[in-house]
Amino acid sequence: MGPDVAFAHELADAADAITVARFRALDLGVETKPDLSPVTEADRAAEEAIRDLVSRRRDGEGVLGEEFGDDGGDVRWIVDPIDGTRNYVRGVPVWATLLALEREGRVDAALVSSPALGRRWWAARGEGAWANGDRLAVSRIARLDDAVVSISSPTQMPPGWSALAQRAWNERGFGDFWQHCLVAEGSVDVAAEPWLMLWDYAAVQLLVEEAGGRCTTFDGGASYERGSFLSSNGRLHDEAVALLSA
Repeated sequence: MGPDVAFAHELADAADAITVARFRALDLGVETKPDLSPVTEADRAAEEAIRDLVSRRRDGEGVLGEEFGDDGGDVRWIVDPIDGTRNYVRGVPVWATLLALEREGRVDAALVSSPALGRRWWAARGEGAWANGDRLAVSRIARLDDAVVSISSPTQMPPGWSALAQRAWNERGFGDFWQHCLVAEGSVDVAAEPWLMLWDYAAVQLLVEEAGGRCTTFDGGASYERGSFLSSNGRLHDEAVALLSA
C-alpha cells in the first residue's frame, strides 16, 4: 500500500469516528441545502476533520469538498463526507465517505469507507482495486440477458433504461456509491446514475477502472464536473450506452 492510499485510510478513520458516532442519533442536526438535498452536522464535521488533516499532514495539497468548496491547486482531495445522506438521516446503513486524490486533473488514488456496512474499498492507479484486503475484479458477464443492473432511482432516467432493464436478468436499486463498488466487486454488471457531481463519482470511477471495468457518461463520453454516470464490467458498456443514448 502506497503513501497516498495509506493517508486516505487515515482520513477515512477520522471521518468514520464522526459519522458512526452520530448515525441514528435522535438529536442529529439536519438542514436543507438550496438544491433541496439534506445536509447533517456529521457531513460538515467529517469534512472539516478531513480538511484539518490534509492541511496539517500534506503540504501543497488542497480539498474540493461537497460542503465547503474548493481550495484550488493542482493537487487536491475530492471529498464527499457522506455519500447517501438521505440514507444516513433515515437510519439506512448504505452511506459512505468518498475520497479521491487528484493530481493535475487525474485521480491517482481513491477510497470508499462504509462503516455501517463494515466495508472499505480502495484503489491506486496502476495497482488494482481492493476491498477489505481482497483484490477486486469486475464480472465476465458478456450478455445483457445474464446481467445484474442497478440504479439509484428511476427519476430522470432516460427511456432507454427501461429497455435495458427489461432485457437484464435482474434489475436492482442498490444506489449511490454502493452499486458502483458492487460493479468493481463483480456482483453487479451495469450501474447508472442520471447525474452526479465530481465528488460523487471520482472515487468509484477509479475503483471500477482498476478492477477492469469502464466508466463514462450515458452517451459514452468522459465524465465531467456534473452529469450522467455509467459504470460497467466493460463487456456490456457499449450496448448499455447504445440503449441509454437512443
